[in-house]
Amino acid sequence: MARKPNFTRKKTRKQHGETFWDAEYKNPTHLKLSVNPSEDLEKFTRWVIRRKREDVFGPKASALDVGCGNGRNLIFLNNEFGNPGVGYDISKAAIAQAALASRKKPIKYTARSIAGKLDVEDNSQALVLDMMSSHFLNKDERLFLRDEIFRTLEPGGLLFMKTFLKDGDLHTKRLIEERPGKEEGSYIHPVMGVAEYVYSEEELIDFLSEKFIVHKIYRSHKHAFRGQARKRRTITIYAEKDRFK
Repeated sequence: MARKPNFTRKKTRKQHGETFWDAEYKNPTHLKLSVNPSEDLEKFTRWVIRRKREDVFGPKASALDVGCGNGRNLIFLNNEFGNPGVGYDISKAAIAQAALASRKKPIKYTARSIAGKLDVEDNSQALVLDMMSSHFLNKDERLFLRDEIFRTLEPGGLLFMKTFLKDGDLHTKRLIEERPGKEEGSYIHPVMGVAEYVYSEEELIDFLSEKFIVHKIYRSHKHAFRGQARKRRTITIYAEKDRFK
């Protein structure tokens, strides 16, 4: 009887958190990374202009991006409106790319987690961006970040937030069922191996409304066809720090 060859299954190395993002920014294999500004942010800026809130833009209006990646959105705000900026990201590789692309621009980048106290003065930011970032935080960290964003925004300052939406999203439903995280409504990401939390629209509005005035909500399509999931569903929020709080 022929002896079967002794095959050794190749082990895959799973990278988590900062290591994963560093690898992606150096050689993207899982995500489509772009140097172009977010179309959702461009849409937001048009809404701001229609509302005659030009005070949010300009050389005296600082923008803070929590989870800035390669800096593309802060660079867009500076190129279009002259905004100086502050960017945080957990990935040192992303921050290195952002700094290189922002040479001679008034944008300061720091490689750090967005959990914990932000190194930004009270009432100093005209605009804060949280774009697909805070869902990696746990409940206490998300609450603290929300309060830090409120603290750093000047009265009347705006928050632009985009995150995953649970409602009607088949991917989220499957991930929570198959890979539940410790926190209800969370799952362990199958590639990154870290927890992600997904809000329902009602939960997110209630969460933000404790501190902010919510002006606008956009939901992406359900991205499902014949019961099969396609793209992830997202929600975008335009909110304002009450001038009188």
